[in-house]
Amino acid sequence: MRLEVVAKHRGIWPVLWICEALGVSRSGFHAWLVRAPSARARSDEAFGARVRASFISSYRTYGARRVWHDLLAEGHSCGLHRIERLMRVQGLRARPRRRGLPKDDGLRSVLADNILDRQFTVEAPNQRWIADFTCIWTAEGWLYVAVVIELFSRRVVG
Repeated sequence: MRLEVVAKHRGIWPVLWICEALGVSRSGFHAWLVRAPSARARSDEAFGARVRASFISSYRTYGARRVWHDLLAEGHSCGLHRIERLMRVQGLRARPRRRGLPKDDGLRSVLADNILDRQFTVEAPNQRWIADFTCIWTAEGWLYVAVVIELFSRRVVG
């Protein structure tokens, strides 16, 4: 990891400075530059392509465990932690499940009638107010947001 930092920033600062700052020898850095990738790196590159293909074929909804089962079903032998690592390195994260709206619970019968009938022009303040609410899914559960607007000034009053 430190050698990759040196390689990334060697066009900006001298290699000597970066190597001294990171505690890496210059000869070790130059040997790393010409060294061929290890067997594990080559294997991770090939296996990472399979992980990415499985993830994309699931429309980006599979997490590491499902990708792992998918690859096992194809006949590839690997561990779950390796799949997790390869997905993390490639930045693959499953999309969260869509949530439906909360249940109605019979509230439709208590809604007030629409007496404004889309007449939103008002001649003086405090004659007409409108209200609305919405439901937003958060990590802690449903969040209900309600607002009251005074139609003359068009400002939120509650």
